Amino acid sequence: MKTTTRVMLAALLCTAAVACSKKVKEEAPVDTGPSTGTVAPTAPTAAGAYTPADLDSDACLRQRVVYFDLDQDSLRPEFQAIVSCHAKYLRDRTSSRISLEGHADERGSREYNQGLGERRGNGVSSALQANGGSAAQLAVVSYGEERPVCTESNEDCWARNRRVEIIYTAR
Repeated sequence: MKTTTRVMLAALLCTAAVACSKKVKEEAPVDTGPSTGTVAPTAPTAAGAYTPADLDSDACLRQRVVYFDLDQDSLRPEFQAIVSCHAKYLRDRTSSRISLEGHADERGSREYNQGLGERRGNGVSSALQANGGSAAQLAVVSYGEERPVCTESNEDCWARNRRVEIIYTAR
């Protein structure tokens, strides 16, 4: 009888813990159109991260998502100006720090997508350093396919998941 009571109590506690858990809804970045080559103005930020409004009023600093082509880790030409703007900010403010979060779409194995996200983050890091940012100011993190902004299985959705998010972690 004691075992049955313990099992029931454990099941009740587990159910209560699941029922009380907080669900977080992530919002997808606004897509300005596939043919324009522009980026979404905002992206989800990590807890405690600084927002572009805190950093500077420059419009280019508000653009913090760099998108990539399928299975590619090279920076597309339309994102060079954005990376240059962030590099200038880093160059002017040596105490600033950035986390570069690399992502991939759901296609490919978990290991491949993890590596691809890291290569994409390193690609943006290299571009920032080439434009004057310091390696000490940059950290690269890969989430692979684990944190999609869109969960549908179509090309438009996959294109939004192939990205690097620029997150300011210190001023």
